[in-house]
Amino acid sequence: SFISTIGVNNLVIVQTADALLVSDKDSVQDVKKVVDYLKANNRNEHKKHLEVFRPWGKFSVIHSGDNYLVKRITVKPGAKFAAQMHLHRAEHWIVVSGTACITKGEEIFTISENESTFIPANTVHTLKNPATIPLELIEIQSGTYLAEDDIIRLEKHSGYLE
Repeated sequence: SFISTIGVNNLVIVQTADALLVSDKDSVQDVKKVVDYLKANNRNEHKKHLEVFRPWGKFSVIHSGDNYLVKRITVKPGAKFAAQMHLHRAEHWIVVSGTACITKGEEIFTISENESTFIPANTVHTLKNPATIPLELIEIQSGTYLAEDDIIRLEKHSGYLE
């Protein structure tokens, strides 16, 4: 989006997908006061961001409802998710561009653009981008509990390049 100022000086303007901060450059260090205000008023903006960065890439929440969550995920070339499972949710992965090498239980397979797979709850799984270009996929989570802490990691790292 376009931001314009007229007749003002010494501003710091920071825009992300879910927030806009406009501050005098001498007051920008007071951003903690904004976070304190959000906490005091039981707001979630300081905890939950639309775009989240991880060592393996990034994701953004596109839409959510009571028992579903839709994410757009970008996985860096050569990066992978640690082997993991979820107790309360299933995941559908749809590749938008690139190639994904997936391990689901004992099965290892590759999917590419316009292909998809289903990961049931309580299934060990991992995903790797074996290509030299970013992997883009849509993830649809469904289940009774969709928070990021519904994860059991079976490897020590997640996302490091191999």
